[in-house]
Amino acid sequence: MKWRCTWCGKPHEDNDPPCDSCGHNKFEKAVVREGEESDRGRDDGTVDTGTQYMWVCADCGRQHMRNNPPCSRCGSHNLEKTEQNYDDIETDLETPSWLEVAKPYLPAFAVIGIVFLLFATGVIPLSILPGIGAPAPPDAPGEGSEAAGVDLEATESAVHERLNADRDADEQRTYDDDLAAFAEHRNRGLVALEYEDTEPQYAGPDEFGVDCQTDLIAASHPPVGQLEDYEDGEALADEIAATIQAAESGSEDIDSSTLSQEGLDIHVGPDEGGQTVYVFYAAC
Repeated sequence: MKWRCTWCGKPHEDNDPPCDSCGHNKFEKAVVREGEESDRGRDDGTVDTGTQYMWVCADCGRQHMRNNPPCSRCGSHNLEKTEQNYDDIETDLETPSWLEVAKPYLPAFAVIGIVFLLFATGVIPLSILPGIGAPAPPDAPGEGSEAAGVDLEATESAVHERLNADRDADEQRTYDDDLAAFAEHRNRGLVALEYEDTEPQYAGPDEFGVDCQTDLIAASHPPVGQLEDYEDGEALADEIAATIQAAESGSEDIDSSTLSQEGLDIHVGPDEGGQTVYVFYAAC
């Protein structure tokens, strides 16, 4: 039989007051719960210890196991007997919702979502990521964007317009950025080989997303002259367009009627006795 303190309810093995918790001098018999048995079919000895109490400081709220003033926090001698309440346990054990768990990470998720949208919409090209996207063109001496006041990228567009102007309606070709990127990579590699004797690392058209490789026509045209020989970009575009047309019409292996896309790159070599113009053209 077990005993408990009549003041604080603490169980004791023997009826031997005072209580070693609160110091009270009176015990009572504890009640063993009926009908509670262990897995082996015998009484497990569970004891109903009754109501449990704490002593709470009336001034600062500090809880104490014994009625043993003063308060260990504020020194007050005013301790009040209070029944222990476990109503908050269920609330403490409730599983938080996924939103509560994810809330601290929402800013990071927002940043990841914005970056994903920038890549998905093409605002940021995938090629800036290592190993993703088209290979970057190799370094080559000279200029690929502008030289001697001539906008080379605008000249590339002008060449495309001149080529289409001389074609029939059913032979028109669209300007394809993937073919242009492939042409730029090849052209720069050849310029580096010409001036620096650097063996170019050739990339296949599939690495640029070119999906018409079976009918691909790709060729480096001989230098069309020195940049200083042309009055402006329009004159240079006229000469390049004429060179490409002559190459196609003079080849028995090219069926112009099967080609629907094209791209090209213009690169001007370094000023070493004259800036040589190099052209690489691709169509499919």
